[in-house]
Amino acid sequence: MPETTDAAADPTESYSYLGPAGTFTWKALDQVPQARGQHWRSVNNVGEALDDVVSGRSVAAMIAIENSVEGGVSATQDALATIPNLRILGEYLVPVDFVLVARPGTELDRVRVVNAHPVAYAQTHLWLEARLPSHEHLPATSNVAAAASLLESGIADAAIAPPGITEHFDLVQLAEHVGDNPTAVTRFVLVSRTVELPEPTGADKTSIIAELPADHPGSLLELLEQFSTRGVNMSLIESRPIGDALGRYRFIIDLEGHVLDERVADALLGVRRFSPSVMFLGSYPRADRLPVEYVSRYGDDVFTEARDWLRGLIAGEPQ
Repeated sequence: MPETTDAAADPTESYSYLGPAGTFTWKALDQVPQARGQHWRSVNNVGEALDDVVSGRSVAAMIAIENSVEGGVSATQDALATIPNLRILGEYLVPVDFVLVARPGTELDRVRVVNAHPVAYAQTHLWLEARLPSHEHLPATSNVAAAASLLESGIADAAIAPPGITEHFDLVQLAEHVGDNPTAVTRFVLVSRTVELPEPTGADKTSIIAELPADHPGSLLELLEQFSTRGVNMSLIESRPIGDALGRYRFIIDLEGHVLDERVADALLGVRRFSPSVMFLGSYPRADRLPVEYVSRYGDDVFTEARDWLRGLIAGEPQ
């Protein structure tokens, strides 16, 4: 598989992704129109991908942020929380399926060591425990790297890899559909240093990271009330340890709507007044393109009318 999606084009920009070619991250990047025909830079981990963006080696990086089975990807969430001035430009969904591959001549009942990316292993461990109860797990840097390693060393007997991997490596497929959940989907985000906001589409999502001001009863409820009292729905909320003390957490939150929507903007103002540290990660189109639904009393015109009413009171206008 080439590192550019259009060999006839003259690449002028680089995009980083967890490689090599053929990974689920590669499939997510293939959904980005502006990345086609450009140089795709294969990296080994999220930190390297984001370092490419910060240093300017790449204009953007595609990274996994959430899985429908395992939840949030902690390495991505922690990196976004600690690297300033990053923005999410868009999200992309990739159905996840796996196969078990090995070197030619390997029999399933002879497999003892399985090479797999930790996230892939977490999504296939039930299948492996049922069919290979005495197996050992050898972590890999990516799903494709797990398969490639079989040809580079004899440590592992088999590997968990994406479907179609045998078209690119001299391997045989021992089993297909080895994922524990056939409807599994991984959500990826394209991250850049671009600060220009895309226009609202009506089917948008806004991502932030916020900390609680103090550890006292009801503090999390106070944070959540900033959204509920303005009719803003959350599609994701996950906690990650801040790391400076036990019991200190930050919250990764996805909101339904765009920062230019009045209800979302007002909610973010509330969060900013409440939280000692809040990071805005961006507003971007939802991958499913489904319009955001909200109660009519939280429409833009309601917030605008309320502000006009207050200005009139301050100006002494007749009511």
